[in-house]
Amino acid sequence: MITVVSVMDGLEGEQKRRTLGLVPHVVIANNIQKSQTKKQSPLVDWQTLREQLLLHPKVKYITPLLESEALIQSSSGALGFVLIQGVMPEFEQHNIINRNMIAGSFDSLSHQSFSVVIGRALARQLNVSIGEKIRLTLPNQTVFTPMGRIPVQRTFTVSGVFNVGSAVDETMVYIHNRDGAKLHRQKGDGVEKLRLYLDDAFSSDLVVTALNIDLNQYTVTTWKDTQGVLFSAVRMEKNLMWLMLSLIIAVAAFNIVSALVMVVIEKQGEISILQTLGLDRSGVVKIFITQGLINGFWGVTIGTAIGSIITLNLNSLFMSLGISLLGAGQSLPVELSIHNVLNIVFSALAMSFLATLYPAYQASLTQPAEVLRNE
Repeated sequence: MITVVSVMDGLEGEQKRRTLGLVPHVVIANNIQKSQTKKQSPLVDWQTLREQLLLHPKVKYITPLLESEALIQSSSGALGFVLIQGVMPEFEQHNIINRNMIAGSFDSLSHQSFSVVIGRALARQLNVSIGEKIRLTLPNQTVFTPMGRIPVQRTFTVSGVFNVGSAVDETMVYIHNRDGAKLHRQKGDGVEKLRLYLDDAFSSDLVVTALNIDLNQYTVTTWKDTQGVLFSAVRMEKNLMWLMLSLIIAVAAFNIVSALVMVVIEKQGEISILQTLGLDRSGVVKIFITQGLINGFWGVTIGTAIGSIITLNLNSLFMSLGISLLGAGQSLPVELSIHNVLNIVFSALAMSFLATLYPAYQASLTQPAEVLRNE
């Protein structure tokens, strides 16, 4: 149980780190849309709004954003559908993408015009590398040309490759906000949204209420609107895993019940003799509860030690056996929590105690006269 729960906690923590490290905890956008394209209108005075929002103690940092969907194409003809994010690298120093660059740099977006940073999975899909050209096309926006109306498109140079290890590696590309504004035929820096990252993502609802944003002017969304279903499913899966493992321990506790019942049957004579020597019913109950708790204590102690050792060396064990559950080169995330270990230990001891009550009670009902009559 310690091993399985530690792996579940590790997987949940890794998912939180990767998902909530990429997904903004709170997004604030202009409530006014352009009538023709249904696209978000730029935030005119976003710098002032950003400084105002940073005053909240739970807001760690805020980054400006331009976002749109696009088709991406390499010189080899490979196509893909991606989400463009126009960012300002000077505000993205804490971005998980910036910390997981494997080629080039995220700051190259500021130094090189019309450059793009893409994920390793997408780079493999398009068969491109640093310095090669790709074409971004906006299917929802068109311009008039001598050839007629065609989608807005622009050639970009790959200046960086990241690897987060999630679905974002093949679905998201990053460009500079100024290049995004030019691509969308906008004036200024093209900032459409502000992304708020909090010290605790799960307090987003409380933070939104405390920010006191004018909902008539701005649209406020949180990560729960986009990722809430996913985390609810993970939480439910974890709760079901706890229930299943608790039932397994409950079955193990029945072994204590059956063992003590057999002892009671075998030791009828000895119990009767002790009773004739003056041992009362409470004394008989204490004897069998103590015996059951000793067995439970040793089982919990040995199980905790073995479970903790296996948990701390799980990846080494899999490596020695040649097992790779997450693919080559990826280790299984394991998070051994003292809180969970203590919960498991006390739960197992409590089940051991409850398992001793019935056999101890049955032993206390022994009638010395009837038992010793046949001895």
